[in-house]
Amino acid sequence: MSRGKRIVVKVGTSTLTGADGRVDLAWLADLARQTSALRAAGNQVVIVSSGAIAAGVEAMGLGVRPTDLTALQAAAAVGQVRLIGTYDRIMGAEGAHVAQVLLTRHDTGHRQSYVFACRTLERLLEMGVVPVVNENDTTAVDEIRFGDNDTLAALVGVMVHADLVVLLSDIEGLYDHDPGSDDSAVLFERIDELTEDVVAAAGGAGSALGTGGMTTKLDAARILMKAGIPMVVCDGHRPDVLLQAFAGQPVGTYFAGGEGEVEARKLWIAFARNPQGAVVVDGGARDALCLRGTSLLPAGVVRVEGHFPQGAPVSIVDESGVQVARGLSDFASEDLERVMGHTSTEIAILEPALAGREVVHRDRLVIL
Repeated sequence: MSRGKRIVVKVGTSTLTGADGRVDLAWLADLARQTSALRAAGNQVVIVSSGAIAAGVEAMGLGVRPTDLTALQAAAAVGQVRLIGTYDRIMGAEGAHVAQVLLTRHDTGHRQSYVFACRTLERLLEMGVVPVVNENDTTAVDEIRFGDNDTLAALVGVMVHADLVVLLSDIEGLYDHDPGSDDSAVLFERIDELTEDVVAAAGGAGSALGTGGMTTKLDAARILMKAGIPMVVCDGHRPDVLLQAFAGQPVGTYFAGGEGEVEARKLWIAFARNPQGAVVVDGGARDALCLRGTSLLPAGVVRVEGHFPQGAPVSIVDESGVQVARGLSDFASEDLERVMGHTSTEIAILEPALAGREVVHRDRLVIL
């Protein structure tokens, strides 16, 4: 990669903290050094950092991560101050100004708020600032959580039109099976497509202080591949790993960016908000969506799951449970239940007020 590129760097809790659960200041200073080298070469860097709760646990001397929501939010409130202060001090020693940006799905799920967040990040980068982005764990609840910062990093990559996203982790990358239980496990060095074999190789749980696992990294890859942005998952403790990843050297697992065929607004539809329900479709409707690029019509719907209003984001799932698409429903769930399985002609007779509408129009639909 050449000068003038934009890199999003995600720092996981298990990478940021040492074995004692405390923020690893020496590691963070080395990250600041690598970030400074990238910026000195004319590039821009955004850091998506986990660790607020871990920093709060350390600051309050709790010893272990709380389990109830209120205590977690309190720890995050304390930890956000501690964490951004640490970034400010250590990045400042390298001559960089940092800015704290806290987001939830509530912020990214509303189009106007999402656009303003994009503009703010853009302006910070233009001003030479290093944005440090984190989920706002103090106010986030399950309904508006990203769930992990791998997903958030991917979304931030889309928001700032990144040229590369690097996920610094405590593992080297994606293996064909668990390397912790089998020394013969083989590292995937490059992935051009998320095949069934690749998805099956992904692991589950993350560390005790963090929430991410390899499955969430594949979710991030899915978002970025749709956007045409490459991603690297690598061992954050490997010397100069960020500089090596940027230089295109073989570190960890490289996920190719693809063609970036999905426009920005469709990426927002698909990934910036949590689906409020699911629409289960038959095989014919699935093939029409995936192979012929059609809209979803009521005739192809076999079941509605959850309660959602008109205009809500929904998952489109086939009868085997595979999510094939996401989009904005033109029906409220209760209306869709009345017309599902019926042709347009039948709907005009049975429910005239609901006639002539697609369940999800192809312009508001993203195939996954």
